[in-house]
Amino acid sequence: MTDGYLWFEGIRFPVIGYSYEVLKEACAQFVIKDEDTVLVTYPKSGTHWLVEILCLIHSHGDTKWIRSELLWDRSPWIETDDGYTLLNEREGPRLMTSHLPFHLFPKSLFTSKAKVIYIMRNPKDVLVSSYYHWTMTKLCKKPESLEQYFQWFIQGNVPYGSWFEHIRGWMSMRERENVLLLSYEELQKDPRSAIERICQFLGKKLSPEELDSVLKNSSFQVMRQNKMSNFEMLPEAFIRKPFLITRKGICGDWKNHLTVAQAEAFDEVYQEKMAGFPKDLFPWE
Repeated sequence: MTDGYLWFEGIRFPVIGYSYEVLKEACAQFVIKDEDTVLVTYPKSGTHWLVEILCLIHSHGDTKWIRSELLWDRSPWIETDDGYTLLNEREGPRLMTSHLPFHLFPKSLFTSKAKVIYIMRNPKDVLVSSYYHWTMTKLCKKPESLEQYFQWFIQGNVPYGSWFEHIRGWMSMRERENVLLLSYEELQKDPRSAIERICQFLGKKLSPEELDSVLKNSSFQVMRQNKMSNFEMLPEAFIRKPFLITRKGICGDWKNHLTVAQAEAFDEVYQEKMAGFPKDLFPWE
């Protein structure tokens, strides 16, 4: 941990809120049940937004749950110390979240009928968003500059490892009936249609009024004002400021941060790493 990371199976993890023992047990022994809903993302791909949407779908648009319980307690992270404890104590259908790469995920998932939602995002936007995220947190080694983080990111030397490997691993599940593939971009472009797709996938029927409430109360503006969702309640040991409040939550913001040379260098790496995938699979192609 002396280099600012917790290492597990060759992958970097944050040093606060994680432990080698829990990671080892979670990856090897955690039991995912048929009735569970599992949200999987690479960090900074819209995770918290989708958790809010899922919670509102579950409560048919009622806001009591999202305003009374912290987001990370509503849908605990499998691989974190607190999340793993919460999930093991929870009965009935569980909502859970994870950033784990495919090869480290609990093997029980692959023989279960649990509903899996994987959300992806333009990696250039992920790069910029994660740079600001890790800069504002105290969870792991802080990058000295965007240029330094750019190099870390394209080499996979960041928490949870390579974005490219994460995507390639989880894409192998995309044809399964119990897996829904979403993109941050389609959620931004047409949130109503995306939410309707999620409802259909989960077998949830919402009235037009309930759907309107899900749309309204999962909006970026409303989430910024909800202290149960905007990370205002995180202890100072974790974060320097509520990162949801400080960022824009938009698509294409990378154009305001990356140089032309960086964008071209990234595109070269992208073409090499993502070779073989249909171009229409990703909305940013």
